[in-house]
Amino acid sequence: MAVPEDDTVFRLAQLVLLLHVVAEFHPDGVELERLGTYDFIAANPLLMASSDDDPDRFELLMAGFDDRALSYASAAQRFATRRERLKHDLALLLAYDLATTAVRGHVLYRLTDAGVDMAMRFTAMYARSYMTAATIVVRRLRKVRPGPLRERVTEWTRQPSGPHRIDLADLFVEPEELDEADAFGEDSVGRSS
Repeated sequence: MAVPEDDTVFRLAQLVLLLHVVAEFHPDGVELERLGTYDFIAANPLLMASSDDDPDRFELLMAGFDDRALSYASAAQRFATRRERLKHDLALLLAYDLATTAVRGHVLYRLTDAGVDMAMRFTAMYARSYMTAATIVVRRLRKVRPGPLRERVTEWTRQPSGPHRIDLADLFVEPEELDEADAFGEDSVGRSS
């Protein structure tokens, strides 16, 4: 099964779009830890907007995000994996001259003019949906201090992603739980299905 997050080009495109959105809220750039949070939550915005009465939930659902999507890894595992890849992905954007750094107490990342030009050329519906999510995420989290931000991410990645979440382990039953007819695919009359 192909997972988009495993594709480097896909992640780099998301990162270019995210940095384009981030520039509106952090014109000097954004530090690595905060960018990692934005990166993961923008790709999984319903972790943040999980409540039915969340003011941004409807807009995210209309943008195509769905909290019923199956995932073979927990949100916490996906967050850890994505953070591990972030430095590598940023290094590639720097090497391609799509991003640059500035030091203002710590290293800040932002797009170069070439990166901005690339971000503006994306036309796919997913790019628009992702930018919608990124805008909501950055707008809501930009003023949250680092400590509380870590706490929120921990909370979001530990909770089920929605009321319709399916645990893959629930799809399987132990063999002793099956009766003989179920085990051989027979209906109640005893014929093969």
